[in-house]
Amino acid sequence: MPIRWSAFDLAQAMDEVERLTTEAEPFLAEAESKARKATGIANLPQYMDQRLRRLIYTIERRQDIGSAITRIRESIPQDAIEAERHSGKQQNLGLETGPCVIRKRDDFSFWLEQKMSK
Repeated sequence: MPIRWSAFDLAQAMDEVERLTTEAEPFLAEAESKARKATGIANLPQYMDQRLRRLIYTIERRQDIGSAITRIRESIPQDAIEAERHSGKQQNLGLETGPCVIRKRDDFSFWLEQKMSK
């Protein structure tokens, strides 16, 4: 039974999500480090320490992103991706298209008309 959604588009989207999260990794690591340092602030109230630790925990969970992407990729039927790839379906490049109009008659079209009329 064919699927109605584009497995190829979803696979490409996951590639992009993975690329973006990889780019964000150094910034998230730095944020985690700064949050850890903030827990060492003198006389920090317990409720603020708890909130900082929750923030650190949330930042640490960024590793879950990779496993979530992997699970999504594993759920995509591979034969559907290959079928779309080989079907000649091309991605939308966002280009505007319109009818072709010849505004000026050139020598080639004149020559072609002469040859075709014989």
